[in-house]
Amino acid sequence: MNRLAALALICLAACTPEDPPQSLTAEALAKEWRLVSLNGSAFTAQATLDLRDPEQASGQAPCNRWFAARGGVLPALTLGPVGATRMACPDLQAETAYLTALSQVAAVAVADDNLVLTGADGMRMEFAATP
Repeated sequence: MNRLAALALICLAACTPEDPPQSLTAEALAKEWRLVSLNGSAFTAQATLDLRDPEQASGQAPCNRWFAARGGVLPALTLGPVGATRMACPDLQAETAYLTALSQVAAVAVADDNLVLTGADGMRMEFAATP
């Protein structure tokens, strides 16, 4: 019987996760983030997301400053409507892709010190904290 109990304890210990998931709190999100990938592809243009204000998100798209109201109870997150300045843009495709993705955000997670925003149709944005 002792062998069976010992075996059960070993099996139970093997089932615990090695790294507990990072805590998803408003404080953990409250920083400026830089977009590193959009839908699995590297995002080479400069784009940021600032979540330091608990009621509003803002940042820099490849050409224009943007802002949006924040909603949802974590891990849910909504941004919108998204507003932006209207400066001429040499990289309109990257600008449009970023602003469109922001308006589709439905959830947030933190993985490997990166911020991950997800939305409808598999939309995924990954951000790294700015120094």
